[in-house]
Amino acid sequence: MSFDDMLPLIFMAVMGLAMLTYVVLDGYDLGVGLLLPRGNDAQKDMMIATIGPFWDANETWLVLGVGILLIAFPKAHGVVLTALYLPVAFMLIGLVLRGVAFDFRVKAHDSHKDMWNRVFFIGSGVTAAAQGWMLGHYITGLQAGWQYQVFAAAIALALPAAYVLLGACWLILKTEGELQKLAVAWAKQAWLPVVVGMGLISIITPIVSPTVRGRWFSMPAFIALFPIPLMTITALLATRGMLNSHRVLGKLCWLPFALIVTVFMLGFTGLAYSLYPYVVMDRMTIWQAASSPAALKVILIGVAISVPAIAAYTVLAYRVFGGKASELKYA
Repeated sequence: MSFDDMLPLIFMAVMGLAMLTYVVLDGYDLGVGLLLPRGNDAQKDMMIATIGPFWDANETWLVLGVGILLIAFPKAHGVVLTALYLPVAFMLIGLVLRGVAFDFRVKAHDSHKDMWNRVFFIGSGVTAAAQGWMLGHYITGLQAGWQYQVFAAAIALALPAAYVLLGACWLILKTEGELQKLAVAWAKQAWLPVVVGMGLISIITPIVSPTVRGRWFSMPAFIALFPIPLMTITALLATRGMLNSHRVLGKLCWLPFALIVTVFMLGFTGLAYSLYPYVVMDRMTIWQAASSPAALKVILIGVAISVPAIAAYTVLAYRVFGGKASELKYA
């Protein structure tokens, strides 16, 4: 394969990495937003403090992923965003609500603070549900039909549940005392819906997508791919085991979060295998959707500069603000 032929693969890999990073990083702060109504006033402030230094940087990865789709795969960008115009609009509205509420809840009078907490919760819910709906339609190749609508609706419910579990595990990592104990309880409550949702979606996906069914259930691919669901089940069971252990409140507080991140990564690996070589399932391959090799070479220069810069900033933010969260203050 020549370098020109490899360029679309390189950009697809970078875009996939950006979207996976976004889902994991912004996923936990969306989960915290969905959990916000469950805390008292002091706990809500601490929950916001756990995501305060990171949430802007987390959303940068979404901008990067969509930007690469636009400039490296313009034909796919037009198809995807045209088909998903409405859920994309809802997602953006949700993100705007979250951003406004995040700042205004601190500056508002006490009588208005609860309103902004509700806005933050609503924005988180709308964003998470819209992302699930888009993922459901994307997996099935943006096809029309009631069965695809039902499938998308199922993922629109399952993805927020997964974000809640991820957010609860983040709170276990970043908090102490009563809030940490509550986070363990919230994670336990979210664990079963996530397991059931993932199981049902894993069963339904091959039914609604013949391409996925053919790729996963043919031999010897089935044997080679079997470790993915096996490791996913193991990680979920290990998470539940840790949540039942008193050690999760101590030095192993990081382990549930790491295990759920592993689940997300395994899910992404399965999705990437299911989609390849398509950008839009059964409709457009990576090479059909890509810009010209000359354009991709120029774009690659920008990507080689911007991606390491974003990654370095993200790593720096998590290093500087590592450890347990403290009270969030504004100058």
